[in-house]
Amino acid sequence: MSVDRVATNNQSSYMISQTAKANVKLQQSEAQVSTGKISQDYAGIGDKTAALEGARAAADRASAYATNTQLAVTQTDLQDTQLTTLTGLAQQLQKAITSAAGNSDGTGLMTTAEGIFEQASSILNSTDSNGNYIYAGEKTDTKPFTATSLADLASATSVSDCFQNGTVKKSVAVGDGQTEQIGVLASDVGTNLMTALKALYQQDQSSSLSDALTTTQTDDLTSNVLPTANTTYTALNSILAQNGNAYSALESEVASQQSLSTLYSGFVSDIEDVDMATALTNLSNNQTALQAVLTVTSQLNNVSLLDYLSTTS
Repeated sequence: MSVDRVATNNQSSYMISQTAKANVKLQQSEAQVSTGKISQDYAGIGDKTAALEGARAAADRASAYATNTQLAVTQTDLQDTQLTTLTGLAQQLQKAITSAAGNSDGTGLMTTAEGIFEQASSILNSTDSNGNYIYAGEKTDTKPFTATSLADLASATSVSDCFQNGTVKKSVAVGDGQTEQIGVLASDVGTNLMTALKALYQQDQSSSLSDALTTTQTDDLTSNVLPTANTTYTALNSILAQNGNAYSALESEVASQQSLSTLYSGFVSDIEDVDMATALTNLSNNQTALQAVLTVTSQLNNVSLLDYLSTTS
């Protein structure tokens, strides 16, 4: 008669199923250790899936707001530098006119005016890193100030004819339902200054201001030009302050959105990131378990009745 194995088909099937289970657990442990994530699909996350996706979306949204707001901070910082320069130019014009009128001497006055015009024009037509005009409102591809010289400015029927900027000031979304206005229009910051320069140029054309000034000339300077220069300086200081307030508010919003992004990212991590120490322990345990199952299965398949029969001499 034949000698059969001790193991039955049921035992073999059971050991095979245990081997498969041990292998699955090992693969899961290996995936967790290599990726640092609890699971690669929603099935492994279970009933926390909705919370995970909600937190992830909130983190991404806060991060996007922070990035956009930081770009706005950069623009307002640049505007601060330029508006400070414009304010300084207005003050320089004030002092030049006051000095000329007070000393009855216009030597160098128009040279100063030409320099102020050139610097102010350059600022009004400045562009950002993308080539868009900063002070053009919604007309970002249109040069906001068109006069190229004091003579060109004086020939215009009105100073406003030299400004081609739009009317919509740029705003940035800094949060859900929250916006901050950051745009400044060329016409808002340049009209008074250019009006004063136009009046000064026209007075020089009618009666030269390059040398000693008459009483009539000094009276015209102090009555017709200086008041507009004073208004320009005051208005630019106000706009500069408003820009500074916007800058501070934007910096605060950047910090706030970055904090929210970190907070929501922490929620995401709590749900989907694995405890690495536990994962490494599980990996080691599952490797040992699989090896044990394989060993038992191998031994089971090699057992026969001959191993249990006594031998006689």
